[in-house]
Amino acid sequence: MQLFRPTGLRELELVRDSGWRRWPLRLPDQPIFYPVTTFEYAEKIARDWNSPGPGNLGFVTRFVIGEALVARYPVQLAGGRDHAELWVPAEELDAFNAGLDGRIELIAGYRDRLRLTEEELAVYRG
Repeated sequence: MQLFRPTGLRELELVRDSGWRRWPLRLPDQPIFYPVTTFEYAEKIARDWNSPGPGNLGFVTRFVIGEALVARYPVQLAGGRDHAELWVPAEELDAFNAGLDGRIELIAGYRDRLRLTEEELAVYRG
């Protein structure tokens, strides 16, 4: 299953530092890791909620997980049918990371709600 994750700059840097292979552990006030099922929903979060905030940057990543993980973390609706997410308990993130199929990809970014160019994204890809 292909999933998307809206991220801020700090989380993106940690993913990049892992070689684009792992999601970082959650902070104590983050009990759930929640990737989303559509680019449009991830884009909305990254553009409208993350990019106006600290650092004025929001990013969208894409990755694939195996069917066994899909079954383990069923899709949840967060406020509407277009807001589908997987809810992964923070303590299970290592197991979730082990089930990633390939690398995490940076596919979009926003600064002050404006989409970054491919050249600008290349800076964050490392």
